[in-house]
Order: sequence, then C-alpha cells, then structure tokens
Amino acid sequence: MSHRLLRILLLLLSAVLAACASLPSPVARSASQARTDVADTRLVAVAAASVDARAPHFSGLRLLPAGDQAFEARIALTRAAEKSIDVQYYQIADDASGRQFLRELRDAADRGVRVRVLVDDLQAAGQDALLAGFASHPGIEVRMFNPLAVRDGSVGRRVFFSMNEFSRINRRMHNKLFVADSAIAISGGRNIADEYFGRSEPANFIDMDMLSAGPVVAEMASVFDAYWNSPHAYPIEDLATGISTEAARWHFDKVTTAVTASDAMVSERDSLDQPAIGPQLAAGRIQLQMAAVRVVADSPRKADADNESLADGVVMNGNLDLMQSAHSEVLIASPYFVPSRRTMDVLQQAADHQVHVSIMTNSLATTDEPLAHFGYARYRQALLERRVALYELMPDDDEHEAHTDGPRGSLGRLHAKLAVVDRRWLSIGSMNMDRRSAHSNTEMSLIVDSPVLAAQVVGLLYNDRLPRSYQVRATPTRQGIEWVSQRGDAEVVLNREPKATAARRIRLQMLSAMVDEELL
Repeated sequence: MSHRLLRILLLLLSAVLAACASLPSPVARSASQARTDVADTRLVAVAAASVDARAPHFSGLRLLPAGDQAFEARIALTRAAEKSIDVQYYQIADDASGRQFLRELRDAADRGVRVRVLVDDLQAAGQDALLAGFASHPGIEVRMFNPLAVRDGSVGRRVFFSMNEFSRINRRMHNKLFVADSAIAISGGRNIADEYFGRSEPANFIDMDMLSAGPVVAEMASVFDAYWNSPHAYPIEDLATGISTEAARWHFDKVTTAVTASDAMVSERDSLDQPAIGPQLAAGRIQLQMAAVRVVADSPRKADADNESLADGVVMNGNLDLMQSAHSEVLIASPYFVPSRRTMDVLQQAADHQVHVSIMTNSLATTDEPLAHFGYARYRQALLERRVALYELMPDDDEHEAHTDGPRGSLGRLHAKLAVVDRRWLSIGSMNMDRRSAHSNTEMSLIVDSPVLAAQVVGLLYNDRLPRSYQVRATPTRQGIEWVSQRGDAEVVLNREPKATAARRIRLQMLSAMVDEELL
C-alpha cells in the first residue's frame, strides 16, 4: 500500500471517527445574572461623576478610535473593578494581547472580583488548556459559545471534521462586549488580539469601540446574561476533558506571566485629542458625551441549528431601518459588504429620494477575506448605478502613490463597523454589512442620537480614511469601473483592480463558485 493511499485512508477514518464525536450531554450550567450590589464601588462613583444627572435617560459615551488606548481602557477598567467583570468576544487570541488580558482578569479574580468570560468557540482552536487553566482559578468561569465537538487541530481541521454538523457550527457569536462592575462598558468592533490594538506586524486592523456609562450599560449587561445562560454556552470544563487541572493552571500562569505589560506604549492623546482612560479613572471622572442611545442585539437563539431563516436579523434590520430614515446623507464603513435584497432596496430608495450614500470598505489589496471581497465585487456596478459613492481602502505600498507628496495608503485593514445618518445618528457595533452578519452570526450594535459623536466619526473617515482610499467609479466612455486616487492635485486612474492578478482572479472565481453567497 502506498504512503499516499494510506494517508487518504487515515484521513477518511479520522473523518468517520470525528463524525461520531458529540458534545457533552447533559451539561450543568448554573444560571447567573449581572451584579446589582455595586453601588459602593469606585467605578459606579466614576460613572456617576461622568454623566449628567439632569439627563437621567441619556448615557455618557466616548469613541475609542486608537487601538492602544482601546486596550489600555480594558486593562484600566479591569484593574479598577471590585465586584464583577463580564466579557463576551468572538475571539480572545493566544497572543501577547490575549494573554495579558486574561492575566489581568485572573488578577482581578484574585482580588475577589467575579469574572465571567464567554468566547465563541470557532477561533479558539488549540486553546482548551489555556482557557481551562484560566477557569481553574477561583472566581472565574469560562463558557464557549456553540462549540465544535472536534477539539484538536487548527480551525480548518476542526471545521472539516465537523461538516456533519455544518448547519449548527456555521452559526457564530460575533458580539464584542466588556462590562466592569455593571457600571462602565466597552463595545464595538474589536476582538482581543494583537492586530486590533496596533501591536501586530506587518498590518493591524482599523477599528472603533465605544465606551459607555449610564443606563445603556444595564441594557448591554442584560444582553450578556441572555448569552451566558443560553444552552449554546458550554462550560470549558465540560469540553476540555482529559486535561489535568493542575497542569492547565501551571501552563496558564507560566505563559501569561511571561507577557510584557504594554502600559508605556499608550499614546497620551488619540486622533480626537482625547486622553487615555486610565488617568481619567484615577482622577475620578471620564470625559463623556451625553446622548440618547439604544441597544440592538440579536437573540442567542439565532444560533439554533434548526434556524434556517434567511430573513435579516434584528441588528441588520435595525441598521437598515436607520438608513431608510435618512433625509440627506448616509455614510457606511464596513470591512465586508455583501448586500442583501433589502439592502439594495434601501439604497435604491435613497437614490430615488436624493439621499447621498457613501460606502467605505476594503480593497482586494487590504482585505483579510478575499472571498467576501469577491462577493462584494459582484455588486459594484449595481451600487454605482444607484449613485452610491464607493471607496476602497488603498494599501500603503501602492506603486502609484510611492515617492509622492500625496496621501499615502492605509497602514491597516478596515475592521470598523459604522454608519452615520444625516450627521446626527450613529450606529456602531459588531455587525458587518454582509450576509453572514445578517443571517448566520449573532451581533450587537448601539444606535446613538448625537450630532457630536456623528461628527467625530465623519471627521475620522473623511479627513483620514478617504484620502487613503480609491474612489471606485463608472468609466465615462465604456461599460466598466475604474479606481481613482490622488497624486498631489492630479488624479491617478487605474482601469484594472489593484493587486488583482489574473491568477488571483481565476482562483477567487473558482472558490466563489463553490461557496454560497449566504456564507460571505
């Protein structure tokens, strides 16, 4: 028997054995809720000092555009917490940022803080020992959302050997939320990984979070509780079987102790001229903008295996309703843009009512999901026909921009999920404007009524991102599109998609033919 045939047979046998793998049942999940006995904590006092008591129905909000300050804010809140920390993320990476974050949470638990961590299981490949060691510390609970029965190997391997459950494992928890002492929260687009906080080479994500205090925090805490107590949330102890608790704790303490703290790396001021959160916490007050805000969140039942509906989810519909209310302008930033039928209808309605729509997304050269970009590319012509202004982020190494005095390309990949309507309304959260976020992932967004915060986002996008983007427009003399950038006062026009070699286009065409658009 040849080695190749033997390898094939072993793979098939592994697939058969994996298909027999199943999740533990029954599972003991002790129900718990957000802490309410927090009135005597320092963070509650800081939150009260940071909001306007004359506007009890408003919340205090602050954008976190800088990755280093966004990480510092989470660490500062973790160190200040006294009663509880609730954490919900699509990904907590096993890298310097992830390990430092988990170490700080462990230190908080050692002070008596109750720590609950909920992580989507898909990206947690190879992390059972790390997370089990973390959860072995008193005061810490870890649950994995919608776990795969196959625990070993890479993400690709685990998915491949779980294809018998594809309708279930295709549904992921994409929410991002951090709540300290039920008083101050951070939500938005960032996961916990180096590339979200400017700590990765060669490229990082361009993202945005929102820090919140006031009544909106209780709403977000309720969302967390719904997911935490969901039957889709499995305690890590029930999944990481065969791992010695003592060995896992020793491993966790060893790898997290070796991580170097990054406090000194935090910039004093961000691009909005805002100081870091830590010093403001120490001073007893955070500079916040008061505004009316509401939470829009998908139910954890969206992840039910028998949920075959292709109707847009609660968060997608909430964002589309907001866009449909526009009178003059809609500005959208989304790393992946694969529109549904209703999205195209809303954009057509905007065109019919002379509402100016601008969409910013990644170019093929900056995206980390080429298939999703290929799904978006199918709609470019139709979007332009609806008079949508399209912008695609330009890579920093663009050959047409090198050695010029004009705007250079972006040093990162767009990951922020934002929408601004009529320069008054702002949507910020975890949802991409694509089919996956609409139908398969659970999401959460904040919808904010604040001309001040809306203007800050518009300023960041128009003054910083648009000059570093291609404008995609219809060619004036023939059927097709072109990519336009600036070199000083002159336009540079490309008739072919940047970085799209013939081989890459063919490869993406072949792959896209095998992938349903609803998965993008």
